[in-house]
Amino acid sequence: MTTDFSTSGKQMQAPSLGDAAYVELKDRLSRGVFHPGDKLTVRSVAEALGVSSTPARDAINRLVGDNALVYAGPKTVIIPVLTEADLREITHIRLALEGLAAELAAEAATDQVVEELKEIQRNIGEALDRKAYAEALSCNKEFHFLVYRLSRMPHLVAMIEGQWLRVGPSFYGLYPRFAEERQGVRNHQMAIEALVEKDRGALRAAFENDIREGYRQLRSAIRDRAPRL
Repeated sequence: MTTDFSTSGKQMQAPSLGDAAYVELKDRLSRGVFHPGDKLTVRSVAEALGVSSTPARDAINRLVGDNALVYAGPKTVIIPVLTEADLREITHIRLALEGLAAELAAEAATDQVVEELKEIQRNIGEALDRKAYAEALSCNKEFHFLVYRLSRMPHLVAMIEGQWLRVGPSFYGLYPRFAEERQGVRNHQMAIEALVEKDRGALRAAFENDIREGYRQLRSAIRDRAPRL
């Protein structure tokens, strides 16, 4: 028997305001718009996203469930500060997941994708020149996920997004030193070259180098914050 999904059961519904607020707030966290230790309230989130308190509260509650936010009071959440152990765990997971996504992406790149990546990289370079680090971080995420989505494995990409959600707020701590050394720029250039050659191993290595260099910088920042005994 054939079921007519157009007339039976519940109709497909458009995303709710709560869903939209959750997606937007999650994206801002993973892009480093907010920093570790920042405090957020329902009112501040509602104002930032241009929504009422109900979808803002829903987004916050869901992100607490994702371990991206932590309650600091009945109406306040904070962006958690990563420990060195947190960072090490996230990095191991990222190397496995993002390395796999990069390998799978190698064969799928088109000339158009390569040109898009070159344009994003130019935007990153210009943002770094202007010391517009928030803009550079936003473009950096765009670069990475344009490649990862080429894997055509949406569940894999979703798992990668989960790790960026945890580490994203800490990315701002890479600057200005990361910008001055242009380590990320070199890794991205290697990635573009690997995509042109459709070299799976080289593409994976480019992203793994990027992750490892970021890890070393963030670990150093965490150690610098640690109290001296």
